[in-house]
Amino acid sequence: MLRSRLIPILLLRGKSFVKTVNFKKFSYIGDPCNTVRIFNELEVDEISILDILATRNNKEPNYELISEIASEAFMPLSYGGGIKTVDQAKQIFDLGIEKIILNSEAINRPEIISEISEIYGSQAVTVSIDVKKSFFSKVQKIYTKCGTKATDLALAEWALKCESMGAGEIMLNSIDRDGTWNGYEIDLYKDLSSKLSIPLIGIGGAKNIDSAKDLIKNANCSAAGVGSMVVFQKEGRGVLINYPEPSVINAKLHNKFDED
Repeated sequence: MLRSRLIPILLLRGKSFVKTVNFKKFSYIGDPCNTVRIFNELEVDEISILDILATRNNKEPNYELISEIASEAFMPLSYGGGIKTVDQAKQIFDLGIEKIILNSEAINRPEIISEISEIYGSQAVTVSIDVKKSFFSKVQKIYTKCGTKATDLALAEWALKCESMGAGEIMLNSIDRDGTWNGYEIDLYKDLSSKLSIPLIGIGGAKNIDSAKDLIKNANCSAAGVGSMVVFQKEGRGVLINYPEPSVINAKLHNKFDED
């Protein structure tokens, strides 16, 4: 069985890390390299970096900045944003990034999933899916371009297609819960994880380590993506890069769950 993971999801806007609420308003978190250095000291196992403007502004990844970040990181990094070709993915991998994350371009051209995974392996390709409940129903609609453009794709069908095309894991992000501290929408992840054969990362709403435990235990996710809880002191308070102690993570996520 794969070891459960707690993954800081860091949003890159220009040359700064920020945190959003419902993919809209954002707060400045800090300089990317300085932030990664702090996470090094906190013994973080893995970090995902998402450039939230690259695809939206039709720009390539900022290779120079990614290189600077990767040179500071002691942990595995994954990166998403602006990747449209195998050559761009190669440049990212050559900088020391272990996984690339595809979102909008996977929807525009699903073949890119296979093109990259056939060269670098499925374990190096994550497909990120951003969803939001429809205004008129409870159906989860898939959005692209950092949550600004709705699609007609069905969630389970799309995720399964990504799996069949060679994705090694799915990253499912709830726009409705993003930055809210309201906990994960467990049923959303539970339903999708039951259909997939590859790992599922849940993102959106984490408020503490028990939120992550709830997601992993009750929705059968392999990892909990966390944002606000590791970049703010607490809800409504200022910026403070933090991460649960290894002993706490081990007790909550890695040991056998207590019987209810």
